[in-house]
Amino acid sequence: MAIEAPGARPANPRFSSGPCAKPPTYALDKLADAPLGRSHRAAIGKDKLKAAIDETRDLLGVPDDYRIGIVPASDTGAVEMAMWSLLGARPCTMIAWESFGAGWVTDAVKQLKLDATVLTADYGRIVDFAQVDWDTDVVFTWNGTTSGVRVPNGDAIPADRGGLTICDATSAAFAQDLPWDKLDVTTFSWQKVMGGEAAHGMLILSPRAVERLESHTPAWPLPKIFRMTKGGKLIEGIFKGETINTPSMLCVEDYLFALAWGRQVGGLKGLMGRADANARAIWEFCESRDWIANLAEDPATRSNTSVCLKFTDSRIADGASFAKAVAKRLEAEGVAFDIGAYRDAPPGLRIWCGATVETSDIEALLPWIDWAFHAEIAG
Repeated sequence: MAIEAPGARPANPRFSSGPCAKPPTYALDKLADAPLGRSHRAAIGKDKLKAAIDETRDLLGVPDDYRIGIVPASDTGAVEMAMWSLLGARPCTMIAWESFGAGWVTDAVKQLKLDATVLTADYGRIVDFAQVDWDTDVVFTWNGTTSGVRVPNGDAIPADRGGLTICDATSAAFAQDLPWDKLDVTTFSWQKVMGGEAAHGMLILSPRAVERLESHTPAWPLPKIFRMTKGGKLIEGIFKGETINTPSMLCVEDYLFALAWGRQVGGLKGLMGRADANARAIWEFCESRDWIANLAEDPATRSNTSVCLKFTDSRIADGASFAKAVAKRLEAEGVAFDIGAYRDAPPGLRIWCGATVETSDIEALLPWIDWAFHAEIAG
């Protein structure tokens, strides 16, 4: 017997975890003020870049004495820039519970060759922060984009820590409440919660991080795009829009549009509320069915942006093949693009629920997941 397909469809089937959906009011003509063909070092370019920094600070509530810079190579570039520049002054602890965190472990242990303490947890779980020695420099991911598991809060990070905290917050910024007093280095990219374009990273430094930069010389060579000091002093221009390399002014304009949209929907609280509503719709869907579940085992650590799901039905013989088949059915119907689990993660689905996604689209997608599951089980 054929399984009847739902009637309604998502207006926007783009649920990719990066690049993510554009803001709902987006149109290319919104970028008409981009200073294309102008130097980023001209006054108009510098003003645009500084505006991106200033409006990021305002929307995220970053303290006035923290520096914010636009850096190359997306979030990856920002994290590695921080690691290469700051680590080595004292022992370090690397924390990983998903693919990108594991990548930072590789950087520290195999590339920088640090004698690091490594704490790991399986997908769906998180490391117990009570195990962490916060007098070491600690590198961790706030929200696991490939595991759907996040740090619930910063309570376990002591205010009087001796080391620096270096936090990859790329799929958390603008959707989760980041405790700035507990974070010395915070990184993210435009392409996640705000639906911006790829290739540009954001690097946020606390005064403690700046002090380290000005007092510590790494034992290894630093590529030009990682260098933030000159003569033992911070290059302040980087944090005023004088970027290390040439940025895309079209992407800058796109990010400025996204920031303006973020203010229109209620600022940080509004953005967080949109992501919460999206994720909650999926959580409730899973709770009412016995064949699908959230990969995050503890509800307190469930991500509200990168929601990762696993199929739990005992009739499924090959989990990876089944999950791929479900995702393929949904894409073929044009109701969900790019929602297969990350290649290194357990098989299942990964649905982006960041602020640029409409809850109505999530609600329209869920019956289709029901349909695709039962169609695939029925063979």
